[in-house]
Amino acid sequence: MAESQKPSTKLPWYSEGLSFECTQCGNCCSGPQTGFVWVTEEEIVQLAKAIGMENDLEEFERKFTRRVGIRVSLVEYSDGDCIFLDPTLRNCTVYQARPSQCRTWPFWASNVKSPKTWERTASNCPGCNHGTLYSIQEIDERMDRDM
Repeated sequence: MAESQKPSTKLPWYSEGLSFECTQCGNCCSGPQTGFVWVTEEEIVQLAKAIGMENDLEEFERKFTRRVGIRVSLVEYSDGDCIFLDPTLRNCTVYQARPSQCRTWPFWASNVKSPKTWERTASNCPGCNHGTLYSIQEIDERMDRDM
């Protein structure tokens, strides 16, 4: 195929990478709207272990999760805050065991769709545009894990 006939591969706007360093401010874990933090069975086990409930997974699931169709999500407080967000300190009480969805923040497809969506995310997340520079490959891998 001639050079001029090759399909062009347009790189995403973040091809030079994006910076992020979690400040554990809790903004990504708090309301005002309710939402979904999807969890797998493996993540449920790790979360239960993190709070000392590994011997009673049934009780853990009853207290901290809800079924949404065929998926499972963490529950939240009535104000939209994650059930594992400390209401006083505003930090994650299960940070080391947090689900993949939380680990991939802020590199979600909805946040990096365009420079505008990234800046909107950054306006609520003090860790965006600071700290570690993530390459396009690292960002894409995180987005793939979030699906």
